[in-house]
Amino acid sequence: MKVVIVGAGVAGLTAALRADALGHEVELVVKGRLREGSTVHAQGGIAGAYGPGDSAALHALDTMHAGDGHGDPLAIAALVDGAAEAIDALVRAGVPFDRAADGAIARGLEAAHSLPRIAHAGGDATGRAISDALTARLDSTRVRVREQAFATDLVTADDAVHGIRLHGIRLVGIRLLSGETIDADAVVLATGGAGLLYPVTTNPSGTTGDGIAMVLRAGAPVADLEFVQFHPTVLAGDSPFLISEAVRGAGAVLRDADGRRFVFDDHPDGELAPRDVVARAVARQALAQGSPVLLDATALGAAALASRFPMIDAELRRRGIDWSREPVPVSPAAHYLMGGVVTDVDGRTALPGLWAVGETARTGVHGANRLASNSLLEGAVFGARAADSLTHTSLPYEFVPPGSDRSGTNSYGSTSCGSGERVGAEQHGGMRGFSRQSLQQLMWERVGLLRDDDGLADAVRTLHAWEAPAPRTPAEQEDANLLIVARATASAALARTDSLGAHFRLSPALIGAA
Repeated sequence: MKVVIVGAGVAGLTAALRADALGHEVELVVKGRLREGSTVHAQGGIAGAYGPGDSAALHALDTMHAGDGHGDPLAIAALVDGAAEAIDALVRAGVPFDRAADGAIARGLEAAHSLPRIAHAGGDATGRAISDALTARLDSTRVRVREQAFATDLVTADDAVHGIRLHGIRLVGIRLLSGETIDADAVVLATGGAGLLYPVTTNPSGTTGDGIAMVLRAGAPVADLEFVQFHPTVLAGDSPFLISEAVRGAGAVLRDADGRRFVFDDHPDGELAPRDVVARAVARQALAQGSPVLLDATALGAAALASRFPMIDAELRRRGIDWSREPVPVSPAAHYLMGGVVTDVDGRTALPGLWAVGETARTGVHGANRLASNSLLEGAVFGARAADSLTHTSLPYEFVPPGSDRSGTNSYGSTSCGSGERVGAEQHGGMRGFSRQSLQQLMWERVGLLRDDDGLADAVRTLHAWEAPAPRTPAEQEDANLLIVARATASAALARTDSLGAHFRLSPALIGAA
């Protein structure tokens, strides 16, 4: 079977290596270069290293609780039950996880976890270690890697996916034709999230919602796009830099301008509350005092900070900040998208021949707010599950996403573009007023951490009035993708009138008080 996998983070690499081992012909398509995606930037670690008193069942409870009860139990069970095998596979692949004195994998604690169960490598370099190890494994496989190949659309026929189309403009006579197509029996999207919807993000520059936009243009369902996670502790200033949640798990605290630990006003777990709670508390306090809040890690000491968080320590010191002696100013930034392409627990989508894994997918494991360090685990577990299920494409196709009855009705709801319209290539016209910067600012102000009905309605109207120019360059294609995903995200947020997890609606009374 010919399999095309788009994206080379932990999900895409895992799927590619597993599919190759199963005898499939695999082509791995990467928009940029290998080792450039979000996985490389993951600092915290991978959840699932269970110690004394811990279990997959307890991990499942924490995952459901962090997701504000919106997660799907079957998908969460698949995640946590696959954790041990996924971590063992990474060890066999050569990931050098940090070890305790007894030789066992060291376990760290992060917010909303009941017990320390986070495996990390190189202190805060876990994502890079995983990416390096899995990428190195490609050399001993038959996987064909195509770098700097921008997949823009799915090739569909008879309501099924048969390949992908790459970006590229060819002039034939007086007609502009799109670029090369790659035929495939199966396509696996692992293109990451959409952090570039916002002006301040922890995501790398290529994270423009490409896979989700491809599926929206094909008319297949997406869901839960309203749930955008903002990381609470990003170095404030013109050049944002993520400071891992594991720093707070190790004992760092958040303080206001007067030195008070203010997060306890919002949650009894303080700095170790779920991310959505901490991020909102940070944003509110910064607004109230007119300056960023402070992350105080001074109690940990210089030696411990350098040993446990070498990448963060080196970057802060490069910027002239000695965080062992002074607190660090931090503010929230767009971090992770809990929604995406609707899939079942094996990554299958509603379109036969198409799978989605990692942050591109909405499996139901994250609910309304992702539990810390579940993202690398999701990529490893569901990347493998997707590869294992590829052999079933010849069977009668039945797509039943998590949370569904046997009729295939998605109980969480879905949207193809947020407003009921199908977004197609014919809509790529041009309209004055649209730019990436204007879109990002609109999303930040209207579809950000704190939302209200009027702001969301204004965002939906504006986004549907804008049109991206015909995408003749890769940057213009990314802008077109961002606009499509922004429309869907804003419309989904407007439609969900209650607050849930990362989607927080201000009541009229609260707006008046602000």
